[in-house]
Parts: sequence; structure tokens; C-alpha cells
Amino acid sequence: MNYKIIKDEALLGAFIDWLPALQPNETYYVTLFARSKYSTFLKGGSGDKAQLKRFTSTKDFLLDKIRQLECEVGSYKQKGLPVPQEALAVYINPNPRDMEVATKNSLIKFAELITKKYDGYNPHQEVMSEIQKACSRKIYFDLDFDGVQVDVILPQVEQFVNLDCVKVLKTRGGFHLLLDLKKIDKTFEKTWYKNITALEGCDVRGDNLMPMVGCTQGEFVPHFL
Repeated sequence: MNYKIIKDEALLGAFIDWLPALQPNETYYVTLFARSKYSTFLKGGSGDKAQLKRFTSTKDFLLDKIRQLECEVGSYKQKGLPVPQEALAVYINPNPRDMEVATKNSLIKFAELITKKYDGYNPHQEVMSEIQKACSRKIYFDLDFDGVQVDVILPQVEQFVNLDCVKVLKTRGGFHLLLDLKKIDKTFEKTWYKNITALEGCDVRGDNLMPMVGCTQGEFVPHFL
């Protein structure tokens, strides 16, 4: 039996189509986590997220690369323990990452590392971290809401920004609001950030990883409303 990463291929396919087209220097960054808050297999562990896999992809290969995560159950382990299906969650950053910037920053990072005694660093992981940090274009501003209902928050959001720039992503523990920055009306340009981030339940905001539509998030299937 294999892990089930893709829960709704039609939803995932539509999501991939929705993602912005990439420029030659850009890629998407994806990661697979085991999360202790979705399962008790790591009860007493230090931290909620354990990163199992991460990769980059263009839109053309994204579906296939996600399929490749569906290996035999038990292949993913954390502290020697097989990771259960219900602990898995896939995340993506909807803003493209800049491979050219990441390459330059990786060279700087390596120059710093080789001047010191080797302390166990992994060159591959160092490069992946630089790719994750190298935002190419801030197309979407992501606001993560927990502990509140979307039908309560959205009417408040409407007071602070035009709703045609807002995309709502339903997640296991709440929802994300994705603001298309180019579509924000000029009347809200200088005030939307302060007002919306002050709303109840707004936890994380900015250029974030978000759950992948159509894939597993602790056995929940994230989807656009």
C-alpha cells in the first residue's frame, strides 16, 4: 500500500492551471511535511513540522513530481518511526522562486561555509533553502486565518479591500486569503495591510507556503471556495 498524496486530481489539475506562468528564471517550490498536530506518532517531539521531501518544479512537471511522493507506506520515517498517512501535508509557495538569485546567494553561502570547519551541513539542502527564500515576483500576499470562520471574516475584509482581488483557500484548520496585489484598488493601497492583518485570527502573513489544493493536509483536502 502506498501513501495517498493526491486526494482530488481534478482539483489539483485546476490549481496547477491557476498558478502563474513562469518566466525562464523561475520555478515553484514544494515541500512535504509530517505534522505532529495531525497525528500522535511523534508525541513529545520538539516541533510540529518534520520536513520529509522538498523539490522544485515547473508547471509542466508538477503533477508528476507530486505523484512521485506516493511511495510505499513506511518509507517516510521520523526519528526511526514510520510516518502515518494522516500526518502528511503538502505545501507550495504560489509566488515563483528566482533560480538566478538563489544561485548567487548559494555561492555567497558556500563561500561563508568553506571558511569554517565542516559542521555537517548538506550542500543540497543549503541550495534548496536559498531557493525557498528567493522570491521572484510577489504576485500574491497570503494571510493565514485560524480559529475563525470565513463567513465572519470575509464581510470585514470587504471593508478594507476589493473582494475581486481575494481568493479564499479552505484548509484543515481555517483558511488562507490570497490577495492578488496587482488587482488591489488604489483606494485601498495604503490601508489594506494594516486593517486586514489586525483582524481576529490572522496568524501568518506574507510570502508563505500554503497547503496544496487537491492534496492531503492531515487527510483534509484543501480547496478554493
